[in-house]
Amino acid sequence: MTNIFIDGSAGTTGLRIADRLADRQDIQLIRLPEEKRKDPAARKEAINSADIVFLCLPDAAAMEAVSLAENPAVKIIDTSTAHRTNPNWAYGFAELSPAHREAIRNSNRVANPGCHASGFIASVYSLVAGGILSADFPLTAYSLTGYSGGGKSLIAEYEDPNRDPRHESHRIYGTTLKHKHLPEMQKICGLNRSPVFSPILGDFYEGMATTILLPGMDAQRIWEHLRAHYEGEKIVTVAPLGGDESVIYASTLAGKDTMRLIVTGHENQTMVTALFDNLGKGASGAAIQNMNILLGIPEDTGLIL
Repeated sequence: MTNIFIDGSAGTTGLRIADRLADRQDIQLIRLPEEKRKDPAARKEAINSADIVFLCLPDAAAMEAVSLAENPAVKIIDTSTAHRTNPNWAYGFAELSPAHREAIRNSNRVANPGCHASGFIASVYSLVAGGILSADFPLTAYSLTGYSGGGKSLIAEYEDPNRDPRHESHRIYGTTLKHKHLPEMQKICGLNRSPVFSPILGDFYEGMATTILLPGMDAQRIWEHLRAHYEGEKIVTVAPLGGDESVIYASTLAGKDTMRLIVTGHENQTMVTALFDNLGKGASGAAIQNMNILLGIPEDTGLIL
């Protein structure tokens, strides 16, 4: 029996992790009473008595939680931004390479990828590593997401019957072009420059479609490379060239923990879209996959494929 503690279990990511683990017979959740949920002493005791800890907290609180871990055997999976570019933490996207999967398996500290970053990196990492794209390629990307990724306050805002009627249309944000996932995108993909990235919020609860635009690139070549890279993977798969249908709906994989890469275009222009759930492979599903790797069991155990 593996003892699991979710620090930040009341948030959207923590709730989804708890939901996925609820029926697991190999897991025992350490739960704190509501009045102790933010108590440092209670949290410290829970963290150090667990085998694996999920941190579903803001960055500063996540770093504080790590400082409370005194038991060297405790393994921590952090879903915040705090440790994603830290070289002492394994980056939790196993499908990127055998080295990434092995680093997760052998680490006590795993940084869960960001949601937008997951879609971008899934498309770009292997293209750069394989020499298809140069590290200087001028990458442009946009990402359409459901509002659940903004947490409880944004969910309440969008589900308020008296909300701003403009919420019925898509909302472009991050207009300073300094989104918090950009350092992660650049570092993990080995880029010499940051991509131009535009996140877009839609009037739907969950789901994500992250698209990169590749001028001058042959769609057939890009597709063949990505198909070969992800061959045999269960969670990240590549659609037939041109996609599974002629249009792409961002909410297609809502409620699932998988990701589907869709390559479209022609000889001189290519578009690659990563289709997934911002709460699935973009957050909680990825965290549970990383936990499964740490436990040495099949990666898709307890996930919805």
